[in-house]
Amino acid sequence: MTEGGDGCACGRIDVHAHFLPDVYRDALSRAGLATLDGGFPVPAWSEAAALEMMDRQGIETAMVSLSSPSAHFLPPNERPALARAVNDAGAALARAHPSRFGYFATLPMPDVEASLAELRRAIDDLGADGVVLMTNSDGAYLGAPACAPIFAELNRRRATLFLHPTSPACFEALALSRPAPLLEFPLDTTRTIVDLLYARTLQANPDIKVIVPHGGAALPALIARIAAFASVPIIAQRPASEAEVFETLERLYYDLALSTHPVPFAALRRIAPITQILFGSDWPFTPEPGVARNIRQLGANELSEADARAIARENAERVFPRLARAPA
Repeated sequence: MTEGGDGCACGRIDVHAHFLPDVYRDALSRAGLATLDGGFPVPAWSEAAALEMMDRQGIETAMVSLSSPSAHFLPPNERPALARAVNDAGAALARAHPSRFGYFATLPMPDVEASLAELRRAIDDLGADGVVLMTNSDGAYLGAPACAPIFAELNRRRATLFLHPTSPACFEALALSRPAPLLEFPLDTTRTIVDLLYARTLQANPDIKVIVPHGGAALPALIARIAAFASVPIIAQRPASEAEVFETLERLYYDLALSTHPVPFAALRRIAPITQILFGSDWPFTPEPGVARNIRQLGANELSEADARAIARENAERVFPRLARAPA
């Protein structure tokens, strides 16, 4: 495997990687979706291409998941079957290459009962490494009371939850005729984290290992404002204090997909310690040259060897103990 631009040859664990198994690509095709989220092309994906890219970029293991729109493009009653099929494909991929792939299970949200059933099947029977939830489901955000049983079950299991942005329900009115990944994805990530904070879902379920994508999106820029509103009495449900906002966000995990430029990286470091920062590629929605660029930019942050190794691998080993190597 190559060393990469950040100077780390330790075998990266990529917590933000995507896959498009045939069953999912076929479902998109039947729905007439050649582009997603405001015109973003559906990328090519194959097991062989993923392994080749990973070898070139020094990625030892990729935790794959569905990207936006997940199964949300289907009517709600058709989502459970697609989620099951996608999770079966993820399990087969991980079984075939247990040291190279893991996967986050897709849930057929917003059907909570079906999602709980699939969560249990995916983790208990298929060996999923966690679950992925889109930032909203049909316009409902994750702090909604209906989502509480999902978070309670994840907390009981001390499970890993990977959040991924999707288009907001009012995307066409907000998008400025540009694709959602440009602006609406990071804003929707921020919106659902604020919802979880103010609904006190994160505080009530501290044992979930939550991974926030894209360097925390807009959270580093807005954290002081988000915290200050915790003291506004007209907001009925809110964090207990400004300090609680900082303390809660400090214990979440943050992946660095598209977020290693020194400006956003420095901002992220003000709200999260190195121990909570993970490597992410966002491949194949980010083409390989973009992945390589992200790795090079990480190297421009003058990290110590220990910090570079922690971000590339060691922090993720704590999240996914099955990938931990024996001490030298």
